[in-house]
Amino acid sequence: MAERTNPIAVGVIGAQGKMGAQVCKAVDGAPDMELVAMVDTGDGLFSAADAGAEVVVDFTNPDVVMDNVHWCVEQGMNVVVGTSGFTPQRIERVRGWLAHRPQQGVVIAPNFAVGAVLMMEFAARAARYFESVEIVEQHHPAKLDAPSGTALATAAAISAARADAGLGDVPDATKEELDGARGASVEGVRVHSVRARGLVAHQEVIFGALGETLTLRHDSYDRVSFMPGVLLSIRQVLARPGLTVGLNDLLV
Repeated sequence: MAERTNPIAVGVIGAQGKMGAQVCKAVDGAPDMELVAMVDTGDGLFSAADAGAEVVVDFTNPDVVMDNVHWCVEQGMNVVVGTSGFTPQRIERVRGWLAHRPQQGVVIAPNFAVGAVLMMEFAARAARYFESVEIVEQHHPAKLDAPSGTALATAAAISAARADAGLGDVPDATKEELDGARGASVEGVRVHSVRARGLVAHQEVIFGALGETLTLRHDSYDRVSFMPGVLLSIRQVLARPGLTVGLNDLLV
């Protein structure tokens, strides 16, 4: 991406939410960015376009995020999405929208914390060496989805690595259980969701083999931990037309 002298014009949708407010603060403090629009419930999305936003950051909720992304793409704006609830089907829909807008970019990230991204990479690398694996994710009780997007992405990466290594099903002799006691099965990986006051965003991946276990854990204690990844995505999306899922390809 060529060096530019003018700041990146950024709009934030969901600006009054906890994550959105933190994004506004981070963008406002970044020397190479200008916060040009703060949009929330009751505001028109057109205000971001009218303000000349080059990149729009969406931290809203799964019920409205698809309409928001589609509108922004149609208006010629690049988008960074931190809203959860992105299934493979939704991701493919966004990819289809961008097929008609080859110069635009969208970054969808299950988690913007660099430590969480590395945790997912390490989990995928470790998956081929362990017979057993389970995921425990913990979040605040205001979170709308379970399992978290990070847990879903981690499970998918682990499942792919296990398949590539020729591993079979994770061993589990359970025959009787209360509904939900063994968590959700995500591509063959058990995922357990905890929701409790005082938590922000936490995940551990527990691997097991004969005579040993390996636990990978990441903790975000404050939403400020996500901001370096958000700012990185804003800077990179301008030079990455098409769809980027996750921060892995953005980290160098």
